[in-house]
Amino acid sequence: MNIIEQRVLDAIDFDGMLEFLGQLVAIKSLSGHETPAQESVAEQMERIGLATDVWELDFAELQHHPAYSAEVDRKHGLGVVGTLGQNRGGRDLIFNGHVDVVPAGDESNWHYPPWQTTIAHGNVYGRGALDMKGGLCCALFAAKAIRDAGVQLKGKLMIESVIGEEDGGAGTLAACLCGYTADCALVVEPTELIVAPAQAGAFNFRVTVPGLAAHGSMRQEGVSAIEKFIPVYQALTRLEQTRNQSLHDPRFADYDLPYPICVGTLRAGDWASSVAESLTFEGRFGVAVGENSANARRQLEDAVARAAQADPWLREHPPVVEWWGGQFEPAGIPPDHPLVGAVSTAFEDVAGTPARTAGMTYGADMRLLVNQGQTPTVLFGPGDVRQAHRPDEFVPLEDLRTVVQSLALTALRFCGIATA
Repeated sequence: MNIIEQRVLDAIDFDGMLEFLGQLVAIKSLSGHETPAQESVAEQMERIGLATDVWELDFAELQHHPAYSAEVDRKHGLGVVGTLGQNRGGRDLIFNGHVDVVPAGDESNWHYPPWQTTIAHGNVYGRGALDMKGGLCCALFAAKAIRDAGVQLKGKLMIESVIGEEDGGAGTLAACLCGYTADCALVVEPTELIVAPAQAGAFNFRVTVPGLAAHGSMRQEGVSAIEKFIPVYQALTRLEQTRNQSLHDPRFADYDLPYPICVGTLRAGDWASSVAESLTFEGRFGVAVGENSANARRQLEDAVARAAQADPWLREHPPVVEWWGGQFEPAGIPPDHPLVGAVSTAFEDVAGTPARTAGMTYGADMRLLVNQGQTPTVLFGPGDVRQAHRPDEFVPLEDLRTVVQSLALTALRFCGIATA
């Protein structure tokens, strides 16, 4: 690292970053209720000295876009982008992170309070600390360090704070449509410090299995939708196995099951002593990078149809398949893209170890930046996604330190340094 780069790293306010992370975690920014968190981020951007753009999202317009999907019916929401500098002949870069979080669930299952940060065992605990307010704070405080060190960039550095990522990506889509694109972008999702040039797709589906109601004392005169669910579910597990054996991508070689089919909810019947006349289950369908989305959906539909054809009742009363909620298309850039090299080199200079490169199996806003914003993008951030969406969510302190330093170096080298 040169003198200017070291000066920027020395200017990182890590304690201040942890303090602001605590403020963000304390805001229950559940899907549809993200505005207070966005306002807090905008205020922080202004304190840092970023040129801050805050606007009301037009959901009526967004809903007509083919890339729009959502599980929450939002009427209001804010877009927030802070910009450091102006283009002086360099390359522009976006750091993107979301403020929305999933519910904490049964809080009695937590050892630490979910709506505040607790530092213990070298980790920061709290809902959203990992996914992904910690990464967003790293982006903000990397920009702050560059400004505090008095360094001017040749290209613009934009920090996008977005909403709706967990249920479809409305915030990032809105930012793309508002013209926030760049030469490259980095989404600070938890990647275990892996530089990820690809993300798998994930499509929400819903299947309704019909039955025939009858009094429980005359069970044989009805048709249980619960029993009819079983062969349909078995067909999907077979499809999962077949797809994962046939879809090969070296970026996902380390995963035993890169494209899972996960059934997450199941609802059946309406009375304990009645045969269930209907069952509805919902799930998530993993899709490979480069796979035709329509063909992938058709595979699931065909698997359900084949299971129905093998059953006399379902043959006459076929299950109904719907695609609903979050529809996360897959996305990727070449593993040898210059952005992958830039982030990897920055990480290696900070951590002193070789960077790892691999795809991520979860859906993310990367696909909107790549597919809609035509902005080559990688995922890179602190912590392990395995700790997300569960009690005692946490992000390691050391990961936060490594990422904020790596982001600062990436911005300096990618955008270029105008003056010191």
